Amino acid sequence: MLRQVYSIVSFLLPVALCTSLSYEVNAQPTSTLTVVVKGIKHQKGQICIRVFASEKGFPLGKTGEVKSGCTPITGNYVKKQFTGLKPGTYAVAVLDDQNGDHQLHRDFLGFPQEGFGISNNPTVSVLTGVPKFRDASFALQKNTTINIFMKYGLDP
Repeated sequence: MLRQVYSIVSFLLPVALCTSLSYEVNAQPTSTLTVVVKGIKHQKGQICIRVFASEKGFPLGKTGEVKSGCTPITGNYVKKQFTGLKPGTYAVAVLDDQNGDHQLHRDFLGFPQEGFGISNNPTVSVLTGVPKFRDASFALQKNTTINIFMKYGLDP
């Protein structure tokens, strides 16, 4: 009986060791993205952040993000980390969500009625329209911190 247990263990142990080593060798490195949102005007509500890896859904769509999360507002800035991101190109959209519905409210002309922000802080005006992924994207190869400044209206 002991001999059977020994032969099973002596077979399974190398298999388990090889499997775990091959997983470590094939595992892709990941990075942490830290998003710092500055210039928050309200002291209530939450800041919702969405990380996109492509133009699909960016920035106003209800789907397409690879990571997202909301952080309660406690001052004029918030910081949120997103871990486990593979190296690549990303863009971030931010919302000052005052009513907890996770949507950017707009007036009948389509102008934002809540604060918003976009990575790379592009100009957002009647002339430029909604920023494109290519204008807001950045390369993530290692742990990175980006700063996004909130807008509470369109740029001139």
